[in-house]
Amino acid sequence: MNIEYRLMTTADYEQAYDLWILCGNGLNNKDDSREGIDKYLKRNPSTSFFAVCEEKVVGLILCVHDGRRGIIQHACVSPDHRRFGIGSKLVDLALEALKAEGINKVLLVAFKKNEGGNKFWEAQGFTLREDLNYRNKALSEMIRIDPDYIKE
Repeated sequence: MNIEYRLMTTADYEQAYDLWILCGNGLNNKDDSREGIDKYLKRNPSTSFFAVCEEKVVGLILCVHDGRRGIIQHACVSPDHRRFGIGSKLVDLALEALKAEGINKVLLVAFKKNEGGNKFWEAQGFTLREDLNYRNKALSEMIRIDPDYIKE
């Protein structure tokens, strides 16, 4: 299997969106719109990556930083392309890009019900913080696009 890794751009947005839906990533209509992802990538143009096989996006990782901490979001690999090291390679690329920008620590949020994803992140060396509460506040109305498996 010949996999090409490259920086993420909005040129392949439709394939990225379809992959997020296929993989069960929780999305919303604003942050995850083409415009939202374009703004995200312009803010940190060198830290998010695609994995491409035969001109098709089969994996991706969104990664940004605020100058102090890195944040990984919406990482996924197509179910047909799992267990080939693609996810690990995407994580390595993102972490190396963060290190090159002087970032020393990275965080991510994973749905509790995503057992496979949580096992993957543990295998990548990410530890579970049980001393924190994750809080969220929407500043505008958004439509959630969630797969059934993450709903309570």
